Amino acid sequence: AVGAQQIALPAIMATLSICIVFFPVVLISGPARFLFTPMALSVVLAMMASYVLSRTLVPLLCRMLLAKHDVNHEAEAFPRFNRLFARLEATYSRTLETFLQHRKFVLLSAFAGLLVSLCTLFVIGQDFFPNSDTGLMKLHVRTAGGSRIENTEKTISQIEDRIRGVVPKGEIETINSVIGVPPFFNLAYVPTDNVNAGDAEIFIAMKKDHGPTEEYRQKIREMIANEFPSVVAKFQAADIITQVLNFGLSAPIDVQIEGRDLVKSYEIGQELMRKMRAVPGLADVAMKQVFDAPALRMNVDRIKAAQMGVSQRDVANSMLIALSGSSTVAPSFYLNPSNNVMYPISVKVPIQSLTNVDDLMGVTVAPASATSYQTPVSAASALPSPLQTPQSQTQRLGNLVSLQTLTEMNSISHVNVQRVINITANVEGRDLGTVSRALQKEIDSLKSLPPGFKITVQGQGVVMDESFKSLGLGLIISIALVYLLMVVLFQSWVDPFIVITAVPGALCGILWTMFLTGTTINVYSFMGSIMAVGIAASNAILLVSYANEVRVEKGLNALDAALEAGRTRLRPILMTAIAMILGMLPAALGLGEGGEQNAPLGRAVIGGLTLATFVTLLVVPLVYSLLRTAMPSQHTLDERLKREEEEEGDQNSHISETVPV
Repeated sequence: AVGAQQIALPAIMATLSICIVFFPVVLISGPARFLFTPMALSVVLAMMASYVLSRTLVPLLCRMLLAKHDVNHEAEAFPRFNRLFARLEATYSRTLETFLQHRKFVLLSAFAGLLVSLCTLFVIGQDFFPNSDTGLMKLHVRTAGGSRIENTEKTISQIEDRIRGVVPKGEIETINSVIGVPPFFNLAYVPTDNVNAGDAEIFIAMKKDHGPTEEYRQKIREMIANEFPSVVAKFQAADIITQVLNFGLSAPIDVQIEGRDLVKSYEIGQELMRKMRAVPGLADVAMKQVFDAPALRMNVDRIKAAQMGVSQRDVANSMLIALSGSSTVAPSFYLNPSNNVMYPISVKVPIQSLTNVDDLMGVTVAPASATSYQTPVSAASALPSPLQTPQSQTQRLGNLVSLQTLTEMNSISHVNVQRVINITANVEGRDLGTVSRALQKEIDSLKSLPPGFKITVQGQGVVMDESFKSLGLGLIISIALVYLLMVVLFQSWVDPFIVITAVPGALCGILWTMFLTGTTINVYSFMGSIMAVGIAASNAILLVSYANEVRVEKGLNALDAALEAGRTRLRPILMTAIAMILGMLPAALGLGEGGEQNAPLGRAVIGGLTLATFVTLLVVPLVYSLLRTAMPSQHTLDERLKREEEEEGDQNSHISETVPV
């Protein structure tokens, strides 16, 4: 009961502080919110449950299990550890005394270190999500325009053989290819208007013990550029997380050129692609739309068609039925009498009958109403119509049209009713933030766009900027809420400020860890920063609350109270920090398949908590001794707990007196 009473106020403040710092997760928008909200909720619920158990079950178990246990402080179960920790306590006491004697110099040095640490922000890269080597690769290949599917199959087979030469055979699990269309289960979710017989996707799955896929991707790019110059190849997101983070786009960067004149948009796109290929870190720069698709334009001779009683619609319908088929037939279903199964009936010209243009010109064109000529009733109806003439009869397509060979777009893409051209690119070898800024400079360097044209950048870069702004704002709000909470619980405006001085130490540790390990600032490292800030604040609360307690009980001045609090709270603060650091060590090392995604979170917690622990033990006592000059008053919660303890003691003594022996 006494132990629970001593940490009643620090425990509730530390628990609520850690819960409040996860408030920024509420401000995250997009898929990242659904990824991190469960983690934040689990941490908050776990902290609340641990607090309830520590205030109810743990004291009860101590009363039941330790009541008959004789504590002998002289018996050393771990003599070597106790001697080492005693030396550590002595060294810490001497160091803290030295720091307290040179408070101004130490604080100025700490402030200078903070400024230097902030300079690393200009060097550390930024990513929306950390890159993860999942052992999967997805290569989209587009052959020359007009390539037949059998020719595409030969090219893809050659590329697969060369990929097996680039990647060691012992590291490849499977290689699968889909030619012509995307996988059937994705047809409803991906744009397929620009997919034709010359497109293919190659899926490469690596074995568990494989080399870095980023190096293999670069080697495959170089191989295709050297040996298949007519092929346009680009890697796409292979794992589900990256596909979700691309928000339906085929690449993390998608530059959209809006304008009504597609020819002018194409010229702007070619110039922009040339500039993008010169940006370090941009790879697989390609235009999504197909401009060189071969086409046949059929010009209908209207005079001849009218003489034959055929319209342009009749020509188009005949072509549609010949090439695509038609189900508008009677009967439209066939009932199999043997099994009572109905089969739909469609008509179509056999594929073997349409092998070249001459076969196509031999397709018959029938008029819409090939009825026999009847004697008109009136003079007005005596005039022949294009659809019903005395000469109405079936004609060969070649007798009615002339052919023109040309190249054009497969389809025209639109965004908000505006015609658009998409230029996609991947990010390799650099962080997303640096590449996005370099890309924006190249876009700004373009000459003034014609009226009605606009260039916008979509993808992970835009979402990253929005998420970071919301997370940064949420982190500031969280610190403010923690401060106001401590004002209420400490009943002081100074003590919370002393506690908050541990937060810059955590931020400095996070920045230096990111800088030294080459880790980028991303959503995972933001979450780790939030956790480190919460734990740093809780450790500082333990120290400041105990300093106030010893001042009230022993009447010490601020300097002696800070020294006493540091010595007494050294063990619990180190226990908390070391336990958290050891728990985050596997995540920081990125162990396991795809472990690189959790590494920034673990590294942020370890780096922030390591430096924050030193700041809490060495700098926070200095700030306390400088700012907490007035004697703190006893907290109303402590007074109430003390009164309840005294009343309980009086009742127990009264009961013992009245009970006969």
